[in-house]
Amino acid sequence: MRKDWFENKIENFLKISGYKKPEKYSNAIKLDSNENYAISPDFFQDLINETKERMDVREYPLGGTERLVKAISEYIKIPTEMIGVGNGSDQIIDLILGNFASKETKILTSEPSFGFFEERCKLYSIPTIKIPFDEDMSLNMEKFLSHSKKANLLYLDSPNNPTGFQFQRNQLEKIIQEFPGLVVIDEAYVEFSDYSVVDITRKMNNLIVLRTLSKSFGLAGLRIGYFVANKKTVDAFTRVIQYPYPLNTVAIEVGIIALRKSKYFSDMAELVRKERTRIIAKLRAMKVFKVFDSKANFVLFAAAGASQRIHKALIEQGIVIKNLGKIGRNEGCLRVTVGSQEMNSRFLTAIRDLLN
Repeated sequence: MRKDWFENKIENFLKISGYKKPEKYSNAIKLDSNENYAISPDFFQDLINETKERMDVREYPLGGTERLVKAISEYIKIPTEMIGVGNGSDQIIDLILGNFASKETKILTSEPSFGFFEERCKLYSIPTIKIPFDEDMSLNMEKFLSHSKKANLLYLDSPNNPTGFQFQRNQLEKIIQEFPGLVVIDEAYVEFSDYSVVDITRKMNNLIVLRTLSKSFGLAGLRIGYFVANKKTVDAFTRVIQYPYPLNTVAIEVGIIALRKSKYFSDMAELVRKERTRIIAKLRAMKVFKVFDSKANFVLFAAAGASQRIHKALIEQGIVIKNLGKIGRNEGCLRVTVGSQEMNSRFLTAIRDLLN
């Protein structure tokens, strides 16, 4: 009986697709995972060298997360007792779903949403109410709010991945204030956008705002995530729910120094925004694609029936972008990360040559 239970459990897990990581290509410009290549690798090498004398990896990082939280607090101007950390925002999402949601609860979200979040809901058998994007890749606020009474938890990535959409601030504030349950706003790409709602956590006890150093800080490989919420939520999460040592020593020390150099990363984010504008304008000028506005470090565009051919041809030229297929009513959606100026120029030139 016990053996059958275990085997059935494994079989059920195997039916779930799981979060699909991008394929690894050699000697290619990698514009498929929203990583930040606007920042020089030499800068990061100097950053890591600067941390070497600060750490002893033989020891557990006692007090390390507390020092990182202090650095985050100085960066976002929020008290330390309202900040928690995790092994990437992925891990924080996983712990939120595993401890605050269940088969009996319902989550209101968009369609599509962050892929890892969607797959984790499937893993835990959490029912979701998904509101699809309109044809122009925007979300209708009233339609979204009309389903709020049916749900216990609300999750929105703002800006959204993969569309790049972000509600106007007053609209998102209304959604947060009117939703009666737990609200989770994922701001992974917020430094590339127009605004943050992290300040609202000071007055809303049911709001959790997720952030990361993977995107604008370019530290995706170190898996440094954090969240902001009211003091009681952070205390319960940090003392009871979270692992004793959620981050390794290297990640902690590099993260602290990076946060102290936040002006540099802010300048790089501004460069990404300018390059994003250039990519959107150039793609639209080709008059072939449906190109959507974006508030993140990527651009989504629909190539209809030509998407497979374009995706494959770009790979053959050493340029990798994300092939997403159909999103809502739009066929053949492709997503390109905004990389360095040189990377973006090579991508745009390759696309132009393909069309000619």
